[in-house]
Amino acid sequence: METDAETAFDALSEPLLAEPGVTTGTGFGSNAGLRIGGKIFAMLGDGGMVVKLPAERCLELVAEGRSRPFTAGKGRPMREWVVVAPDAGDWASLAREAMAFVSGRR
Repeated sequence: METDAETAFDALSEPLLAEPGVTTGTGFGSNAGLRIGGKIFAMLGDGGMVVKLPAERCLELVAEGRSRPFTAGKGRPMREWVVVAPDAGDWASLAREAMAFVSGRR
């Protein structure tokens, strides 16, 4: 049975996978990740969607209460990664923002 996070991630993955250069992949222990140019920009993890964004943007999302720091199970937050809960924001726009950041098309 899929969780809310898995259902939401599957829904946003389909249109993103139609974008040039976007593929699936694994990373940080997640079996569901999206990559561009071989680099992960969004994945499932810690009960939500984990995205890679500029450090300042991550701090902004945490301050707004829309995300929490991602630790990759190591106890120490990774400065360019946050976890967004299924009910905490527009996953599709955050995933596209992450894709643009990772691909260098900001």
